Formats: sequence, structure tokens, C-alpha cells
Amino acid sequence: MFVLFEEAGKYLGGRVLSEAEASAQVELDTGKRVKVKGANIVLRFEKPSPADLIAEARDLAAGMDLDLAWEFAPEGEFGFAELAAEYFSEKPSLAQQASALFALFEAPHYFRRAGKGRFKKAPAEIVQQALAAIEKKKAIQAQIAEWAAQLAEGVCPAPVREQLYKILFRPDKNAPEYKAVVEAARATQRPPLDLLERAGAIDSPYQFHWRRFLFENFPKGTGFPTLAAPAIADDLPRAEGVQAFSIDDSQTTEIDDALSVQGLGTGTVTVGIHIAAPALALTPGSPIDNVARARMSTVYMPGYKITMLPDEVVDTYTLLEGGDRPAVSLYARFDEATLELQGTETKLERVPIAANLRHDQLDTVVTQQWLEDATFNADGTPEAAARMRAPLSFLFRLAKQLKAQREVVRGKPESFNRPDYNFRLVGNDGAEPTGSEQVQISTRQRGAPLDLIVSEAMILANSSWGGWLGELGVPALYRSQASLAPGIKVRMGTRALPHAGLGVKSYAWSTSPLRRYTDLVNQWQIIAAARHGKTAALAAPFKPKDADLFSILSGFDAAYTAYNAYQGGMERFWTLKYLQQQGITELEATVIKDMPNGALVRADKLPLVFPVAGQQERGARLRVKLGEIDEIALDVSGTVLERLDAPKAGEAAAEEEGDDGEEEVVAGPIAIAVDLNDSEAAPEEKTPA
Repeated sequence: MFVLFEEAGKYLGGRVLSEAEASAQVELDTGKRVKVKGANIVLRFEKPSPADLIAEARDLAAGMDLDLAWEFAPEGEFGFAELAAEYFSEKPSLAQQASALFALFEAPHYFRRAGKGRFKKAPAEIVQQALAAIEKKKAIQAQIAEWAAQLAEGVCPAPVREQLYKILFRPDKNAPEYKAVVEAARATQRPPLDLLERAGAIDSPYQFHWRRFLFENFPKGTGFPTLAAPAIADDLPRAEGVQAFSIDDSQTTEIDDALSVQGLGTGTVTVGIHIAAPALALTPGSPIDNVARARMSTVYMPGYKITMLPDEVVDTYTLLEGGDRPAVSLYARFDEATLELQGTETKLERVPIAANLRHDQLDTVVTQQWLEDATFNADGTPEAAARMRAPLSFLFRLAKQLKAQREVVRGKPESFNRPDYNFRLVGNDGAEPTGSEQVQISTRQRGAPLDLIVSEAMILANSSWGGWLGELGVPALYRSQASLAPGIKVRMGTRALPHAGLGVKSYAWSTSPLRRYTDLVNQWQIIAAARHGKTAALAAPFKPKDADLFSILSGFDAAYTAYNAYQGGMERFWTLKYLQQQGITELEATVIKDMPNGALVRADKLPLVFPVAGQQERGARLRVKLGEIDEIALDVSGTVLERLDAPKAGEAAAEEEGDDGEEEVVAGPIAIAVDLNDSEAAPEEKTPA
């Protein structure tokens, strides 16, 4: 005897070997033996074979008119044999009964299951809704197939183009546009990015990266609403005897900081660190503050930037030369001979800005020799630099002392192993790049005299103000690092904790309020401290354990990380462009990391990290032949041509160390979120492009 039975949502047939009161031992066509509950057996028969019966029944079921079957089906609960009698004939054959069973079981939109082999008609309105949904699904599947075919033929359908960045980076894996890309990539066996590029979905590599960044970070665009910069209501005193000067590059418009020196030759020298003071006019929750908080920081990239604040607002508060500018000033008094710090004082005032010095115009003039030897004269020294020679010389001497003191706390010297790379797009002049510009890449050794002067002054201000706010119990946004042990990263928090990488007791970003929102927030707190002293914690805009301050911290961390990653990615793009434009096919590079079947290397004279094939020792120097450059994936790899030297002991470790404990952003190939293993909706995964 044979039986037809249900097992795990499927109907199977087999030969009965033995049978008890509530179960049967059944042998399937495959030879497998299973124990079947009696309640799961729906048909018993002597012939034909189970396989023949199921095949014939499925053919009959495929031809059944489900609308007609629904009309014929009895009201209330019924068995499949009853429907077969209504639909086929009064005495339906075994195959007809089985076909009715299969049709009922596989049409839940018409018939609801009420038990083993038993069903109940779905209400008419439910049937209509289900049929409409089925038709809609068929139409969507047809649309997916049509779009996939177009993509495979090299044509990008408009809906896919419109959803390009969502498909690649934040996909709805149930969306037909996403499924069409997956289906076409599978059919053509092409990577999704390659497929979409060939289909014309990507206008240009540069526009691809730019629009992707805007999609993820500026979905409403980069324009500002119309905003008027409020005037500073305070009647600020003028800083008497101060002639302040800033030191920035020529492209800087947000001049946040300036320096001054008083008392040279008197035995006590007062160094002024003057910070632009938008927080004297702006208030938390104001329209301009809302804009700044939404952006969190200025975004930098070669040849262009997206400012945190509108140009009109920046122009109102920037420390432009030729006038008295509102500032929050830290005055630090030093013994002129020993350079011992004797005390600090914070003032809210108007500061005369005598000059905006530009280091890219002065680096060849303001050298260590020029600063340390008063008898040395460099040809072509600009008049502004000549006027500031004595203050600059003292600041350079002080900066070296401050750096040495921090290195004692740090436990080891700071290393400036790698230069800073400057990118210039010829003819760009600050306009939004097209991606076709000629790019120039120049180097500037980190720790150059003007750099050192500015960086040490800013560290002094940020650490002094951070410690002061901590003493007063005024919360602020701090950066800290518990130690220089491997894996201990720089963190953001609201407590004054040591920063081991910098060698200071606390560090609160406060010197760039026109460019970073953390600095604007901290400036509000510093102003409260300057006005109210010991009661500042009660008057400051942000109170201890303020939930809003934690929200700002997490928002800034996320935005700043995204902006740095984009800057790194665009520097990589222009570096790859530079290789193409200069016809460079070989590079000298140093191994920085082991990888499976290869190594990661850093070019010696360009800001480029890339993989090479073959195992190599960390620290080894190589001559590498470059492979094909992919501007969209930002990818390039290399083949080792020659080993130039053997690694030196300790060199690799020094290479990887961050100068201040900050984590280095190393841009590499981009990752997309299209998973070719997707069948239906699946959890999002990132797959290398």
C-alpha cells in the first residue's frame, strides 16, 4: 500500500512498511524510511506509484481555475476530496483528488488551511486584495527583469540612475531598482560599480564621489538659508599695546586665531593667544547655531571646502587684518630667560590685528636660521614678516620649549616622519571642481617653524582652558587618551582627562570656533567662566551632565569622522589623477602592514597607501610597478619589482605612530552595500567594490 502524507509543509508519497494505531513506517522513493503520524496521511492507494500520482496530480493542479474552484467550494470547513467532487465529478479519480489537495494547499489567498487536508474559503474581499497584490508583484518582477536587461545591454534606466547612491550605499534590498542591479550583475558577471559605469549611470568618477558624499551628509544641499550675523552686544575693551598677527595658508578665510607678544626685553613676556569670538554674538538654539550644529565642522577637500558657517557670518567674526576684532584672549606670562610659565589670564576684548601672515608665502623665508640668528637676512623678506621678526623669534624659542616639556610628560619625542601634502588644482580658484583639473602635489615637512609656533600656541590654549573649566566644574568637550599603549585611542568626552599623546593634563578644542562646532560650544563655556568665575557652572549654557552636550559630542564625532574620511578619499582620488597626469607607473614605497597573500605599502613621496602582491617584511622599502587605476573604486595595486633595502629595527613601529595619538585616516578602496548573494530581502552587508 502507498500513502500520500504531509511532512514539514510538503506532500510526499511512499510505500507503507508497517503500521501501528497512530503512525506508520513509510519508505520513500529515495529509499529513506520515515515515521509518519496517522493524522498526517491524507490518501491511501494501491496504484499508481507515488511518483506517478504526484506528477499527474501536479499537472492537473496547474490547469485548475482557482476562481471557479473558489466559487464551487462549500461554505464553512471542507476537505480536499469534497472540492474535487464539486470541481471534477461526483466520483473524482485519485489524481483529481490529489490535484485538488495541491491546488488548495498552494493557494492560501483563496483558501485558508484548517487542518491536515482541510480548508476554508477566504472572504471575497481578501481574495481580491490578494489577487491585486499578486498582479502587482508580477508587474514589479517584470519591471525588474526589464531594467536588468537594459543594464546588461549598457543602458541605465532612469529610476536606477535616480536611486544610484541609495542602491550602492544605503539600499532598500526589497526595492526593484536594487534587485535589478543585483540581477544584472549576476547575469553579466560584472561587479555592480563596473556594470553601472558601463551603463552610463555615473557621469564621472569625481561627480560620483562628490554626489555620494552629498547624499550621505548633505541630502538637502550645501547652500545656507538667508542669515544675518548678529552684532556683539558687549562693550568690549580694546587690548592696549597688542599688535596681533595670524599665521595661516593663503586659502584660509576662517581666521580663528592670532598671536601677540608683549614685554620683550623686560624680563617678563606676555604671549597673547587671541581666538575669534562668534560665541559673544551667537546663542545656543539660534538660527545660525542650528546651521552650525547641523554641519558640525567645515569640510575640507583638495581645491574646495564646505564651510560650517555662511561666508557672511564668517566675515563678521574672522580675525581679518586692519581693524580691532572681538576675541577671547588667553594671556600667558613667561619668564623671558627661563621660559617658565608664571600665570595665565582670560579676557574678552577687541584685539588689533596687525597682519594676516601666510605660511605658504613665508616658509622659505621664516626658517630656523632666520628666527634664531638676528644677523641673518633672507632675500625677499615681506615687510609684515620683518615687522614681526622679534615676536616670531621669541614664539619659536617658546614653542621648542613647550614641545620639549610635553615630550617629557609623553615619555618619548614626537616624531614627524611623514610630510604634509598640499594639493593645488590649477585654475580652480575655489570653485567646485569638475574632476578634470590639473593637480599639483607639494610637500611640507611637519614641524616647520611656523607650524610649530602655531601648533604649540594652540595646544597651550586648549590645555589651559580645558584645565580651567575642569577646575571650575564647567563641562566642556574634551579629547583624551589614557596612555600611549598600543590600541589606546583618542576619545571624546565631557571630563577633563589627560591626553597622553599630547602630553597635557587636559585638552579641550577651543581655538577654531568658526570651523568646528566643538570649539564654538567650548567658547560659550569659556566666556561664562571669564564672566562669572567660580559661579560659572551655574551660568554656563551647558550644565554638568547636560544631555544636550552628550548629543553634540556623539553628533560631532560621527560627522567629523565622515568628513575626514571624505577628505582622505578625495586626496586619494587626486593622487591617482596625479599618477595618470604625470605618467607615473612605478613608485618607491615602504611596507607598513602584512596582508593575506601580500602587504600594504605607503608611497615614499606621495600620499598613497595600496596593496602589493607577495609577502614582504614590515619596514622594507620596495620599488613597485603600479597596476590599472580605478578612479571610481579608488583602487590601485602594485607588483614588486625590486627590494631596495632590508627593514631597520624599530622603523616600522615609528612609521605607524601618530604624532599626537590621533588615529590616522588611511583612505583606501571604497565599499558598497550591494550583495550579489541577495535573493530576497536580506540584512545589509558591505562588499568590497
